[in-house]
Amino acid sequence: MSHRPLTLMAVHAHPDDEATGTGGVLARYAAEGVRTVLVTCTDGGCGDGPGGVKPGDPGHDPAAVALMRRQELKASCEVLKISDLEMLDYADSGMMGWPSNDTPGSFWQTPVQEGAARLAELMRHYRPDVVVTYDENGFYGHPDHIQAHRITMAALEMTALTPKVYWTTMPRSMMQRFGEIMREFSEDMPEPDPAEAAALAEIGLPDDEITTWVDTTAFSGQKFDSLAAHASQGENIFFLKMGKERFGEFMGMETFVRVQDPTGTDVPETDLFAGLR
Repeated sequence: MSHRPLTLMAVHAHPDDEATGTGGVLARYAAEGVRTVLVTCTDGGCGDGPGGVKPGDPGHDPAAVALMRRQELKASCEVLKISDLEMLDYADSGMMGWPSNDTPGSFWQTPVQEGAARLAELMRHYRPDVVVTYDENGFYGHPDHIQAHRITMAALEMTALTPKVYWTTMPRSMMQRFGEIMREFSEDMPEPDPAEAAALAEIGLPDDEITTWVDTTAFSGQKFDSLAAHASQGENIFFLKMGKERFGEFMGMETFVRVQDPTGTDVPETDLFAGLR
């Protein structure tokens, strides 16, 4: 009988991504004795620099930003009690359409099989029972999120492992509430134009297509604090404006689509490890 602990591996694109969609499950399962492994694919160098200086502006130093964000990521992992942090350290590709997409060595320019081979090595080492990453569109079209999805699915094909596999998502009902809350906390925010509104409406999934609803309300304080650990990006992290109480009310449920399952457990389910314990 193996005494190897159950293991969750989350594959994310940038420092701070671990907190937004999976901070609750990482904290919850760590508290339950599950080994939690975070793989962060890029260095986050296209984030804001000290003082909020933006990528491409004078004084923005991607190497310095990456170093700062590495320390913030480690702090976030301590908050969430993550067991193991692995950084692939590809250069941050920036948002879709940015010149940094084409930079040699950026994650977006990395051959999928190359990134997948590195991730497959980590999978063979940790032997995760559950793997979580993004869907084919990276949830909202970010190139590094799309690439994280691609290398994760390719890495799984390279191994003989058969974990449960999930993609992060958000129910459309929650997306609608999110829009309302954004307007509540950003009174000067203009109404989106019809094209933007239509694009926003396509993010996430209809509620009845979501397979897995994990209640992480009890860990929402840790999730908030893990986001706050990424202080250099605070201007871009809308959720911090909500305060812990409202944050917990809105962000206490984390939702996923199950795309691979060797257990045959019925859906909808309320536990990523359903059928494994």
